Amino acid sequence: MWIDITQTMKTGMPNWPGDTAFSFGLAYTKQQTGSVNIGKIETSLHTGTHADAPFHFNNSAPTIEQLDVNTFIGDCVVIDCRGVEVITASFLQSFDFHGVARVLLKTVDAISEQFPEVIPVIAADVASFLKHCGVVLLGVDNPSVDMLTSKELAAHHALYEHYVQIIEGLDLSQIEPGLYDLICLPLKIEGADGAPVRAVIRKK
Repeated sequence: MWIDITQTMKTGMPNWPGDTAFSFGLAYTKQQTGSVNIGKIETSLHTGTHADAPFHFNNSAPTIEQLDVNTFIGDCVVIDCRGVEVITASFLQSFDFHGVARVLLKTVDAISEQFPEVIPVIAADVASFLKHCGVVLLGVDNPSVDMLTSKELAAHHALYEHYVQIIEGLDLSQIEPGLYDLICLPLKIEGADGAPVRAVIRKK
């Protein structure tokens, strides 16, 4: 059975301060058109569960439609990081996930209805450790892999330099640590710095 680990996109959901908030509405109703309802959405591409394209933080890097879809499909491991303020390579070394190409970090018990003020962050040494282990995708249940106030985005850059793609905003609240199959395909938007994903996992 596949389990949805995607935040529900809805009006009023948390978004980055200053970003375009998510909204959905009917541009035309069935009564107006005589046949169908036609919806429209407005949102930042970094609201809810989404993939970061490297172009998000590097002007010369690939945009979302240029990324290999195979990165976002396959085996993964969910690791419990709750209570850890800084996730380091040393911390991750205590887990056995060699041979698993995707890693999802569970850091909170539940997704908050408010945008967080502080989140766990990924230390810069994690990127080289993940590459050494053959990992191509890192997913987190937070809005970012860096400090919310960071301008350097050290973890973002280090992960890209080590060929590890990023998924942010997962909902892992109902997921136990362990091995899973993962599908988390981003929307194919030409030139985009990121895209919403529908993320699902299945216990192995």
